[in-house]
Amino acid sequence: MILFAVIDILGSIPIIIGLRNKVGHIQSEKASVVAAIIMVAFLFVGDEILNLIGIDVNSFAVAGAFIIFFLAIEMILGISLYHDDEPESASIVPIAFPLIAGAGTLTSLLSLRAEYDVENIIVAIMINTVFVYLVLKSSRRIEKVLGKSGVNIIRKIFGVILMAIAVKLFAANINELFNA
Repeated sequence: MILFAVIDILGSIPIIIGLRNKVGHIQSEKASVVAAIIMVAFLFVGDEILNLIGIDVNSFAVAGAFIIFFLAIEMILGISLYHDDEPESASIVPIAFPLIAGAGTLTSLLSLRAEYDVENIIVAIMINTVFVYLVLKSSRRIEKVLGKSGVNIIRKIFGVILMAIAVKLFAANINELFNA
């Protein structure tokens, strides 16, 4: 449940629909599999990777908070900050990383590892990956059901929620940076 809340794929539906409209197609399978691989790999070697490049978990989380904050700005104001000259697909960037397997998710995995067995965390990752796949695969149907105004309303609401998550992630980790 913790991963479900952090990944927040339901809250990302407006972002997914917007990205699909920009690039034309999202490879749901590819995005889901890559996100799962990133999460499982980070579960096992995340601390070592961050230590190797001299980044602590708090710095990583603050950087992730900035990314989430800018995604929220795009959603709330209806502007585009991320420009790719010729996007072929939005499957890996920004869907698999940082939308699904972003800094909040990866930081949460490191925290969960201290409290739960690795096997349980892997099962949670797989269950969440299946749910993510189903949402990605049905994004076109979700858009039809909600309609353009429904998507815009949800985009604004979840933009504010996403911004609140970014602020919380930032606030929870910024003090650790200055106290270190």
